[in-house]
Amino acid sequence: MGFGMRLIILDRDGVINVDSPNYIRSPEEWIPLPGSLEAIGRLTREGWTVAVATNQSGVGRGYYDEETLAAMHAKMERGAAEHGGRIDHIAYCPHTPEAGCPCRKPKPGLLEAIGRHFGAPLEGVPVIGDAPRDLEAARRVGARPILVLTGKGRETRERDGGGVEVFSDLASAVDALCRGDRNGR
Repeated sequence: MGFGMRLIILDRDGVINVDSPNYIRSPEEWIPLPGSLEAIGRLTREGWTVAVATNQSGVGRGYYDEETLAAMHAKMERGAAEHGGRIDHIAYCPHTPEAGCPCRKPKPGLLEAIGRHFGAPLEGVPVIGDAPRDLEAARRVGARPILVLTGKGRETRERDGGGVEVFSDLASAVDALCRGDRNGR
């Protein structure tokens, strides 16, 4: 794909689906946030390549296995497809924070892996997240950090929301991106 591709990277929990402090542990617990799957549909129709970068330490903690995670991602992909959307790549880190791996956000490994997958530079690529670790990972690769106020977004804005675009949710961020608008709401 590479040159000329419009790549966007989305966090999963708290951006696309409802988050839980107890982890999303099954496809039944994976519930899309209002408007998020429709937003992915709009991105696809507008010619964006959609990737998801998600920390999934629940695997490393033994709360669910990779087969269950794959079932959650299949549900997410089906939901996006029902709205004309496509998720082109999902990168996840199954490790716990204690593992110190280079892929777990806020480290840049997941985003770098997505860049390699598509053969695309990450400079200026929109990275939409709800947590400080999403914004930090985006900054580390020269991407464009965008904060949404769903999930952990409101508390993140109070702690780490300076100097980033802020939107109420994924749908409003996508609307602005598709209009070429850089002003948060």
